[in-house]
Amino acid sequence: MGPKKAKGKAMDTVDGVDTAKMNREQLEIYAHKILEEMEREREERNFFQLERDKLRTFWEISRHQLDEARAVVRNKEREKEELQEKHDEEMKLYKQKVKHLMYEHQTNLSETKADHLVALKLAQDDHISQENELIRDKKELKKAQREQEVARLNEMHELKLHHAEEINNIMKKFESEAIELEQKYEQKLTNQYESLMLKHQMEITEIEERKNLQISTLIKNHETAFTDMKNYYNDITLNNLSLIQSIKVRMD
Repeated sequence: MGPKKAKGKAMDTVDGVDTAKMNREQLEIYAHKILEEMEREREERNFFQLERDKLRTFWEISRHQLDEARAVVRNKEREKEELQEKHDEEMKLYKQKVKHLMYEHQTNLSETKADHLVALKLAQDDHISQENELIRDKKELKKAQREQEVARLNEMHELKLHHAEEINNIMKKFESEAIELEQKYEQKLTNQYESLMLKHQMEITEIEERKNLQISTLIKNHETAFTDMKNYYNDITLNNLSLIQSIKVRMD
């Protein structure tokens, strides 16, 4: 009884205060707090129930998906076995075809080898014939080349002679034209020299005439100036004599 009483007493206290000693306002606050705790616990219970339902639903979906995946795997395994059987049959058929083709290939190879041997013999004979023909053509070509070389040397010799003759004729013509040009040039120089000398002589004569005219003019001007100066000094002398005579008269 003692522990129960202690437990009941503990439940009647809030924040260390006995509910029996609470007033109305404190009891209302206490009741409101209890209601809030109950509401929170109810919300938590609902939340956990929802989570439990979600987990159960997720587990059901996962189990269903697992069953479907297992069914798909079984189907794939069955398809794989069928494909393997089909592949084995195809490989067996393929090996038979390969064996048959190898036999045909060996037969064709033998026939082809025989044909090639015959063709090779014919080709060798044809090659020998062509080689002999080429040797003959080569000899004829060398002969033709030698003949062409001799003809070319003869032609070059004739061309050299003709070229030397043409050069000789050109040199003679050039010398003749050079002599003619030299004579023309000398005649032209002589004519130009005579013309220049005549022109020079005429210019000298003209200069002499101008010089003589200038000298004559200078002499004439000099004589005029000398006469004027002489008359001037004579006038001065006469004036001085007159002045001296007048002075003497005054002195007497």
